[in-house]
Amino acid sequence: MKSKSITVSKKKNIALVAHDHKKQELLEWVKKHEDKLKDHNFIGTGTTAAIISDKTSLDVKRLSSGPLGGDQQLGALISKGEIDILIFFWDPLEAQPHDPDVKALLRISTLYDIAMATSPTTADFILSSPMLFESYEKKMPDSEYSVEERIERDIF
Repeated sequence: MKSKSITVSKKKNIALVAHDHKKQELLEWVKKHEDKLKDHNFIGTGTTAAIISDKTSLDVKRLSSGPLGGDQQLGALISKGEIDILIFFWDPLEAQPHDPDVKALLRISTLYDIAMATSPTTADFILSSPMLFESYEKKMPDSEYSVEERIERDIF
C-alpha cells in the first residue's frame, strides 16, 4: 500500500463520540480534563456533540448521529487526514443498530494510525502524552493515484 507522510499540528482535531449508555461518562471525562482540552478543535456525532457543547466551554462541531451516518462522516474525515484523535466511549455490552458502522470506524481509525481511546483510562493515557501538545510526523495510506496508476491497477 502506498503511504504518505503528514504533519500533525500542535493543535489537534479531536473527535468525541459516545454510545447512549456512555454519554454521561464521556461528559464527566471531558469536564474533568476541560482545561487540557480547550486548546484543541473538536468534532462529534449527534447528541454527543450537542451535550458536550452545552455542558462545557468546548465548541464541538456537530455531525449526524452515529446511526444516521455520523460514524461514516467521521470515517471520511479520518481518511482525509482531518482527525488526529478519536475518543470513542462505546458500549461493548449493548448491541447497536449501526454495529457495522462502529466496526468500520474503529477499523479506519487503526488503518490511518490515529490515536484512539475507548475508555476513560485510555483517554487519560492520550492526555498524558507529550505528543498531545507537539507537532509530529506520521504516515498514512495514500489513495491518490495518477491516471497511469489507475489504468495499471484497473481502478475506475
